[in-house]
Amino acid sequence: MAKHPFNLAVRFLLELSAIFIMGLWGFHISENIPSILFAILLPLGFALLWGIFAVKDDPSRSGKTVVPTPGIIRLILELSLFAAATWMLRDLDYSNVWWIFGGIVLIHYLLSYDRVLWLLKQK
Repeated sequence: MAKHPFNLAVRFLLELSAIFIMGLWGFHISENIPSILFAILLPLGFALLWGIFAVKDDPSRSGKTVVPTPGIIRLILELSLFAAATWMLRDLDYSNVWWIFGGIVLIHYLLSYDRVLWLLKQK
């Protein structure tokens, strides 16, 4: 199911949403120049972590990686970044939105059980 086009599209939209959420949260945690810096640096940090640390030959990605990462570490990284984005929505007091976003992330990972199992087997 992880390679199903719909599930890949959902995953991509979750990634884009998390990047946007981190920028939004970064903008609101401070004022003036620091808010702009946080709004730029937090999403950039997310994108760098997401793109650099990957499992070699991951079928849900291009298969290429900058830093080959064990599957369990990649899974923890993904879940941590999505959990951070969910918490940021809650911190911004978007009470309904954080439930929806977190729920979609959970459903996505449940439907991607084959990828999760594959990640857990990767050293």
